Amino acid sequence: MKHVLTRFLQDERGATAVEYGLITALISVALIGGAVSVGNAVNNTMDGAAQHLKNSQ
Repeated sequence: MKHVLTRFLQDERGATAVEYGLITALISVALIGGAVSVGNAVNNTMDGAAQHLKNSQ
């Protein structure tokens, strides 16, 4: 029983999977944040262009 418990405590495969999961989650959050930021910038640019077109008529 002691051998099984020792082997279980030294097994790091699960910890590695959790680390990769956390890294993936952080990258996903960064990508989503960047996409939202770019989307807002494009939206503001298009709104400004539409406003200029309305004012020029």
